[in-house]
Amino acid sequence: MISATDALERLRDGNRRFISNEVSEKVLTIREHRAGAAAPQNPFAIILACSDSRVPTELIFDQGIGDLFVIRVAGNIVAPSQIGSIEYAAKQFGTRLVVVLGHSNCGAIIATLRELALKESHRSPNLRAIVDRIRPALDPVLEEYYDVEDEVVVASCVRANVQASVDGLQHGSLILEQLIEAKELNIIGAEYSIETGYIDFFESD
Repeated sequence: MISATDALERLRDGNRRFISNEVSEKVLTIREHRAGAAAPQNPFAIILACSDSRVPTELIFDQGIGDLFVIRVAGNIVAPSQIGSIEYAAKQFGTRLVVVLGHSNCGAIIATLRELALKESHRSPNLRAIVDRIRPALDPVLEEYYDVEDEVVVASCVRANVQASVDGLQHGSLILEQLIEAKELNIIGAEYSIETGYIDFFESD
């Protein structure tokens, strides 16, 4: 299995190709459905991404079948099922890199902001469960800003929510903590711009 550093560089290179519309021939070949795709998987990166249909994970990283272990959930939140999925991939495949991928104009973030501003209320307990997991990450941002519709506020909240999910993975699982301590796993955040296609990796994480 490749190192977290090399895995991150592969993701960066793939996103550069996606932005410039230069999809690699190798990836095009890998994307073809074939019997070989049934071979044991060996993903080089784990991606916890939002479910937004405008964020096609493999495409924006220009990767093929079997390259990424992708977990998608509205708001890229961290809950037991997401943690368990990441534990499984990290232990089973030895994958060294986890990327929590948020994105601009995230609907889950906007819905949470409106809930906090009492502009709308989610009656579904399942939707409220998502909002309740996002809410703590946004509170510090809202201490500085008050207009929940402001683009700067939404952008700051997207980044804060990504960081909260990174923190939740780094400190919410004994298995992941042990892998991090042993230098066998790195967890970072990133944000995809729906407008430009560019992915900003938060390497300081």
